[in-house]
Amino acid sequence: MQVTETLSEGLKRGFTITIPAADLDAKQEARLKEVAAGLKLPGFRPGKVPVSIARQRYADAVRAEVLEQAVSEALSSTLDERGLRPAGQPKVDLVSGQEQGKDLEFKVETEILPEITVPDLSDLFLTRLKAVAGDEAIDKVVADIAKRQRNFEVVEEVRPSVKGDVLTIDFVGKRDGVAFDGGTAEDVNVELGGEGFIPGFAEQIEGMQPGEEKVITVTFPENYGAEELAGKEATFDIKVKALKKAVDAPIDDELAKKLGFETLEQLRDLVRKQVEGEYEQLTRLRIKRDLLDALAAKTNFEAPEGMVDAEFNQIWQRVEADRKAGELDEEDQGKDEETLRADYRKIAERRVKLGLLLAEIGRKNAITVTNDELGRAMRAEAMRYQGQEQQVFEFFQKNPQAVESLRGPIFENKVVDYLIELAKVEDKEVTPEELSDIPPANI
Repeated sequence: MQVTETLSEGLKRGFTITIPAADLDAKQEARLKEVAAGLKLPGFRPGKVPVSIARQRYADAVRAEVLEQAVSEALSSTLDERGLRPAGQPKVDLVSGQEQGKDLEFKVETEILPEITVPDLSDLFLTRLKAVAGDEAIDKVVADIAKRQRNFEVVEEVRPSVKGDVLTIDFVGKRDGVAFDGGTAEDVNVELGGEGFIPGFAEQIEGMQPGEEKVITVTFPENYGAEELAGKEATFDIKVKALKKAVDAPIDDELAKKLGFETLEQLRDLVRKQVEGEYEQLTRLRIKRDLLDALAAKTNFEAPEGMVDAEFNQIWQRVEADRKAGELDEEDQGKDEETLRADYRKIAERRVKLGLLLAEIGRKNAITVTNDELGRAMRAEAMRYQGQEQQVFEFFQKNPQAVESLRGPIFENKVVDYLIELAKVEDKEVTPEELSDIPPANI
């Protein structure tokens, strides 16, 4: 085998590789003998089919198989001998060798992983923010639960409706004076000041009272589910039939029993555990963010362009979707596309570098993901689909790449845990509001 380096720029490498025809022909002949030995044809005893018949029937398929194997082995050998690790799938172009008796020549171009030196980690100092789930936080959650269990009572007095009231209405939606499908309903309860209706709908019926009729005009959101109405203007003929007011459920043992608990204290205990769990997740998120910021400051290697491109494309798809839905982050609003692309390109590069550094730290410290950990992750994923758990497990069994998609986050978290254990960590008690006030991600 002859290897000629044709490209060496930064992390990009290129080679022309030639494999003698004699080597290929020998491998092809050996493979044809294996094929012949396994053939079962009328008139021949098992294992006695002549190679000439196998060659006649399968020469092209075997040649393709031999070429593919030869390219794979030659490429792997070339990279291994030079200590190169590809950062992605190498690009391979066959020049010659498809025909019998011809040398196999192919060109390959690939990006390689950079040399990564794990930085000095002895000076890692982190602050672990913690918040206590006090009675005030528990009271707020229980009050929200009681609010969701509230009842609506008919208001007997004649008065205009106000925010917080519920109007029971009939309505007919029209476009250009013609009622549209799905736009007519009766006895619909609309909470004034609440969410879930078309923007501007509830606001325009505020102040109405039973027996009153009105025509309002609204514009459907651009991302409205019905494509024929998205972004379009429509009118609604409104008729108010009843006015109701919300009455919150009393916070007592009866509320707890309604929710499946014996006492209010049992309900509060569960709420406290849930709030503590949420605080622990926020604590973990904050210290992980600080750790990654500290590691990012220590990275001094080049990121493979192809990996950055792939990461950026994934990020940009989400940005485009958010922009289309009008949900772009506040700090991104007002930026032109060129600026946005530059900002997110930096984020993509940071993510790639951190991913490579964490992988190297994990490799050098023999951190791996066990089959038990993968199994727990699969079970957790299956539990998200109640009643379809078996189908989820079958999906994982048939799609090994889906199992591998679970490995990455587990591995990253294990490396993060290792680094937090290694770091000097100071615990600091903060308020729940301070814990939840997560600053924008560093680019």
